[in-house]
Amino acid sequence: MSMLVLQGAVEQGFIYALVALGLYISFRTLDIADLTTDGTFTLGAAVSAVFTVQGQPLLGVVLAFFCGALAGFVTALLQTKLGVQPILAGIITMTALYSVNLMVMGKPNINFFKEKTIFTAAEAMPGGFGSLLQAAAITAVLCVLLVLFLRTQLGLSLRATGDNRDMVSASSINPAFTTTVGLCLSNAVVALSGALIAQYQKFADNTLGTGMVVIGLASLIIGEVLFGRGGPHALAKGVLAATVGAVVYRIIVAAAIAVNIDAKNMKLVSALIVAAAISYPAIRDKVLFYRKRREANRNV
Repeated sequence: MSMLVLQGAVEQGFIYALVALGLYISFRTLDIADLTTDGTFTLGAAVSAVFTVQGQPLLGVVLAFFCGALAGFVTALLQTKLGVQPILAGIITMTALYSVNLMVMGKPNINFFKEKTIFTAAEAMPGGFGSLLQAAAITAVLCVLLVLFLRTQLGLSLRATGDNRDMVSASSINPAFTTTVGLCLSNAVVALSGALIAQYQKFADNTLGTGMVVIGLASLIIGEVLFGRGGPHALAKGVLAATVGAVVYRIIVAAAIAVNIDAKNMKLVSALIVAAAISYPAIRDKVLFYRKRREANRNV
């Protein structure tokens, strides 16, 4: 794998890390399997693409963030006010977003290879590392802001909602409100990732977010395998795990492409990577269990 391919994988990894961070909020913090992510990622890309074509790439990124928050609000509304199960609420919103994204773009895909994006100035920097530094800086700033937010009173309430909803209700905290805040923030961050990846690749497609939930979870779990969960500084460790896991995942995918795997088999390779990442903790625990049992039998 060449250095150019590796650099591209790391750049994309930092951008896709925002998806893992969004899922860290919904899946790890709120303990909600939010399937809105697939549609929200595409929504962010669609909004970003439309405004980039009109010469407003930065505005497109900002509006994509708020549009993602709005999608999260719809999912939260279905859950908290209408009594829809979390998974079904995500599916409903994701399905609706397919049509919404088509309406936003006006067609199935948009390319803007000749337009200026937020990465244009960085691409012109000497050394060829401008886009990498910009993507890393954006992700780093968001990680810091996320950690700071989750340490505020509202952030602590949000974390407590995921840990024990009944206790939160008994403590005069409205779990419906904290759930809504969490889902809005989660989907806003995911939409931001979609907006950035669209401007990085200079095109947006209505199928861009397909499988993003699984990829994001795989990235998160890869990071947790590397850094572990819980313990001292668990919050900062979780955010760092999501970021590094996303970068590692993109490097693995790039390595698979580098060995000339047929393009039609890439979905299969991605599925195997995801399955391995998600099942690793269970396999590790079983191996440790049988190893301890074997040692115990030897000592008898």
